[in-house]
Amino acid sequence: MKRQTERPYRPTLLGLACSLTFATTALAAPALNQNWPQWRGPLQTGVAPEANPPATWSETNNLKWKVKIPGSSYATPVIWENRVFIQTAIPTGKKVEAKPAEAGEQPPPPRADAGGESSRKGPDGPGGRKGRGGFGGGAKPTEVYQFVVLCLDRQTGKVLWQQIAREEVPHEGYRQGEGSFASTSGLTDGKRLYAYFGSRGIHCYDLDGKPVWSQDLGKMRMANGFGEGSSPAIYQDTLILNRDNEDNSFIIALDKNTGKTLWKKPREERTSWSTPLIIERDGKAQAVVTATGKIRSYDVASGDVLWECGGLTRNVIPCPVADAGMVYCMSGFQGNACMAIRLGRTGDLTGGDAIAWTHNKSTPYVPSPLLYNGKLYFFANNNGVLTCLDTKSGEAVFDAQKLEDLAGVYASPLGAGGRVYLAGRNGVTVVLKQSDKLEVLASNRLDEKFDASPVAVGKELFLRGREYLYCITEK
Repeated sequence: MKRQTERPYRPTLLGLACSLTFATTALAAPALNQNWPQWRGPLQTGVAPEANPPATWSETNNLKWKVKIPGSSYATPVIWENRVFIQTAIPTGKKVEAKPAEAGEQPPPPRADAGGESSRKGPDGPGGRKGRGGFGGGAKPTEVYQFVVLCLDRQTGKVLWQQIAREEVPHEGYRQGEGSFASTSGLTDGKRLYAYFGSRGIHCYDLDGKPVWSQDLGKMRMANGFGEGSSPAIYQDTLILNRDNEDNSFIIALDKNTGKTLWKKPREERTSWSTPLIIERDGKAQAVVTATGKIRSYDVASGDVLWECGGLTRNVIPCPVADAGMVYCMSGFQGNACMAIRLGRTGDLTGGDAIAWTHNKSTPYVPSPLLYNGKLYFFANNNGVLTCLDTKSGEAVFDAQKLEDLAGVYASPLGAGGRVYLAGRNGVTVVLKQSDKLEVLASNRLDEKFDASPVAVGKELFLRGREYLYCITEK
């Protein structure tokens, strides 16, 4: 861990009152905190501030309901009051004849700075296996898929409504077991649902399922066949989407009421999967986006870059998190990088005193970090090895501790009820006490595999597996 000379940070009452995330910038905090409106929760930190789900469960204990979800998706559920919104991609069985690619459709060979196979010095891709096949690692699809939004009753799991946002043959495949055609999560502002399917567009519905608008943002070409994954963010009436890929990356702001483009800025980045973090500082909203080249903060009103900072590794997936004074960014492919960046600066911050501290070991490849009560929790690569740092100093509370019951991790940690929930790809969810030491409260196994991150609302925990959605509550 490397620490820079640090000036003391003294938050003002205004600074503490202004949420640095979605919490007070789009909706009243009380309503927001009682729901799970977007990827990484109401605060964009992975915390459900008013939830208190159980610590133990099984297929026969504390299970409220279990519903099979058609199709395949890694998208996290979005929950508002009595509605649970799920995105999925459902194969129809309708095949189309594969057409020979025209000359202009052939992708160029992987470039070293894109994290392609020619540049791989590390042993594995997101799934912990050796890279295969460069671009388009999955076979080109020949089957029609329906890109679907489901609304379930939170009390029973019964489907209240279903909408097909698009029906088409996906333009490129993904590596089986390392993605899906519907891995991006949607969001809600409590009045409308914004279902995002990446190359299949963003679609707005009212909460009863009535279509309001749709916007097609074009197709993305993702490196190494790992599929799409960045989710939208929101500030007041503005939706922000990061479109990093191998062809003409950009960031775009849409009017949430109409879907019309407010601004669009090119990005000098190739494929990344990180979701923008919305923060507010000195009365100005900004969208922080991590990537291989630079972390950049954009003015939400204009799209202008407010500050930027280098220092992450390739193939950035984890989303940044922030508190009243700093934003924490990390990545973990072909190296390790975690840095705390002081807010309130402008320009290029690379290597300067805006970097409060760094911790360059055991950082995550796929899972995003959890920021909970002044502590930063994150996995090492995609493994069940957990680190917890003090956010003020960057010092380790505990460092690279192995959780024996977890085998493989894509899901991001959840904080709720004074506990930390860690879901593994082997169907186990480990529950820790949120404290100054690693204290395991329970290890719970279900008949599933979990890639989507856990969600908590009220006294309920929602776990989305590859086939089933579980609602868990104490009985």
